[in-house]
Amino acid sequence: MTDEISQTRQREIAAEHLLFKLIEYVESRDPGLLDFLEGSLSHLGDPGRDDSKDDEAVREIARRMIAGARTQGTG
Repeated sequence: MTDEISQTRQREIAAEHLLFKLIEYVESRDPGLLDFLEGSLSHLGDPGRDDSKDDEAVREIARRMIAGARTQGTG
């Protein structure tokens, strides 16, 4: 039986894959999505309420995801 941490990781991997494929699909048909997402990052933050809260770390992860989507060849 898969433990809760493994299930969480597996869901995250699956969700990230589907998100990237959706971004690739939309960007290839209507260029500009990646620019739009990049422009929205100033509104992104970490909802944590303890010492682990790090808004900039969350934004950096999003920046890397956008860069990865650009590199994947979304055109």
